[in-house]
Amino acid sequence: MEQKKQKKLIISLVIIIILLGTISLLGMVIKSKGESLKQKEKNSKKIQKPLTNVITMEIIPCPVQEVINLPGQAIPWKSLIIVTEVRGKVIIKKITEGSPVKTGDVLAIIDKRDYENSYNAAKASYKTLLTTEKRLIALKKKKFITQSQVDDVTATLKQAKARMDNAMLNLLRCTIKAPMDGIIDKVFIEQGSFLDPGKPVAKILQINKIKIEVGIPESDIDIVRNIDEFDIEIDALNSRHFLGKRYYLHKTTDDFARLYNLEISVDNFEKKILPGMFARVKITKHYIKDGLAVPMYALVNKNGNDGVYVVKNGIAFFKKVEKGFLDQWRIQIKKGLNPHDKVVVMGQRLISNKEKVKITKNVLTMEELSK
Repeated sequence: MEQKKQKKLIISLVIIIILLGTISLLGMVIKSKGESLKQKEKNSKKIQKPLTNVITMEIIPCPVQEVINLPGQAIPWKSLIIVTEVRGKVIIKKITEGSPVKTGDVLAIIDKRDYENSYNAAKASYKTLLTTEKRLIALKKKKFITQSQVDDVTATLKQAKARMDNAMLNLLRCTIKAPMDGIIDKVFIEQGSFLDPGKPVAKILQINKIKIEVGIPESDIDIVRNIDEFDIEIDALNSRHFLGKRYYLHKTTDDFARLYNLEISVDNFEKKILPGMFARVKITKHYIKDGLAVPMYALVNKNGNDGVYVVKNGIAFFKKVEKGFLDQWRIQIKKGLNPHDKVVVMGQRLISNKEKVKITKNVLTMEELSK
């Protein structure tokens, strides 16, 4: 029994010794691995972060302008509807739509016979009274009649003269003439038509010069007042450009849109621009001959401040800037940049202030980026 107890005790001691050795060995392994990890960490810290690649644009002073493009519409320089002034049947029609006319050209003739008869009767009456007046004046000189008798005839003579003149005027009105140069846009009559006074005969347009009508927002009125010339683009004519001059700025607004109508005169000798054509009016609000500007997307916001990264000696510095107006894809910079600064235009979202960077390309224009 005692021998069995001794064997069990020896076995227990051996197991304890083996366990203690295993634990000690594991501790040494863990310590070794920890020291190895610490060493790797120290070595990784010694390895430098690779430089961020960026593309910069050298800022060169150049013209910068703020331009707005507003929609407009072409309207005739003059538009006039000719109407009849007397009643009658059209016996001659001398116009067709699209035909040019000059001032005084005959458009149509209304049957004159009734008006000729009226004029001849009024003229005969007038001549008779004129003879009577002369005879009475002679009798008055001889004191055969009184002055009141002469006055009565004179008054009647004046009335007859007025009737004769009116008859002549109506006779002349039977021949309808063009009051201005232009083009016949519409004809409202046919030969044989019976017309009453006030009925339309034809519509004449004057388009050798034309107006472009455009609505100006209230915020731009003060600028437009000081502009005399405008660039006009007509889509229907393959985006052809025309020079326009300020003609008249209306003093009242459209009640709904709150726009002030501006009329711009454009020479149209070729008559290519037709009424109703859509136009784009280019208005230059501001122009700086030697301004500084950067692409809009080059701007970054840092702690609530708008700015750009400028690279100097391989280090990117954040520079706060004061923005101005937009010029297409560029924005004017009032303050914060100097000529020939190299502004980061690609990679600016990946860097921070005072970070070393690698310039892979420096351009002067955005067009160079695509090359």
